[in-house]
Amino acid sequence: MAEEVVSKNFIELEIEKDLAEGKYTHVQTRFPPEPNGYLHIGHAKSILLNSGLAEEYKGKFNLRFDDTNPTKEKEEFVDSIKEDVNWLGADYEDRLFFASNYFDEMYEKAVLLIQKGKAFVCDLTADEIREYRGDFKNPGKESPYRNRSVEENLRLFEEMKEGKVEDGRRVLRAKIDMASPNINMRDPVIYRVARMKHHNTGDKWCIYPMYDFAHPIEDAIEHITHSICTLEFEDHRPLYDWVVRECEYSEPPRQIEFAKLYLTNVVTGKRYIKKLVEDGIVDGWDDPRLVSIAALRRRGYTPESIRKFVELCGVSKAQSSVDYGMLEYCIREDLKLKRPRMMAVLDPIKL
Repeated sequence: MAEEVVSKNFIELEIEKDLAEGKYTHVQTRFPPEPNGYLHIGHAKSILLNSGLAEEYKGKFNLRFDDTNPTKEKEEFVDSIKEDVNWLGADYEDRLFFASNYFDEMYEKAVLLIQKGKAFVCDLTADEIREYRGDFKNPGKESPYRNRSVEENLRLFEEMKEGKVEDGRRVLRAKIDMASPNINMRDPVIYRVARMKHHNTGDKWCIYPMYDFAHPIEDAIEHITHSICTLEFEDHRPLYDWVVRECEYSEPPRQIEFAKLYLTNVVTGKRYIKKLVEDGIVDGWDDPRLVSIAALRRRGYTPESIRKFVELCGVSKAQSSVDYGMLEYCIREDLKLKRPRMMAVLDPIKL
């Protein structure tokens, strides 16, 4: 009997090409959630994809909390995410990390960029930065503070770090290209002032790195080989590569994007679910009407059913929606092997 041929998805093909060409000698992936809410079914796809790739190629899988924004993050969300990842069976062993533990190195890399003439302190307001950035039809305009000396930029950035600058008064920006057709490359903000207590570092810092600066550094520090993320970050990849290169990391990770998982007739976006919770429309993050992982678990969904659902959805670059019925099909197929099936008449007629 002929063996079943299993076709590879495009990410597996890229990984195998990298290994064959000697670009990497191993595979290291990660799931990097921000602890600002509970995970939903879309996150399950990312968790199982990243952990599955590491398992397939005998590599390592990290769970990293991308906690660089103190305004939204809570220990409650850290605990719920760990519970969900463990419940799904994604094995990160002892590789549990927090981006906030890398703040010292991120600060040092920001100083390095200033010393190389690749970053500058800018006094424009947020609205002015937005106005100067231009749009898809028009190039941006350079900040009047773009050509400050290295010495002045170092002094001003140190003042930001020491808490001598009000929130929103100054930012540190990368110096790239204000005429780039990719708006993300038009001197993006990489550090801001924010006096808020952080769930992990407390009051140690009053400046925080922006996501597009922090994320590639986190991947490089952890020796991630393949940074698997969703499709909306495709336009951010040139900036990702720029940060890794200019911060002088010798083993650059590679970013690969895939399409998000969208379910029909349900709310999956974390910010939308958060609003429903905060407005009291649903009864918490595990309300059975939601498709958060906690809600699915509460309703009786099994890890196996969700893993099967993710497998059936597949991995693609093409954005599409999956019918909610497929998720229900997966739990029915799983439970019929594990539980007795009963029938009931809810409104019987006496004969």
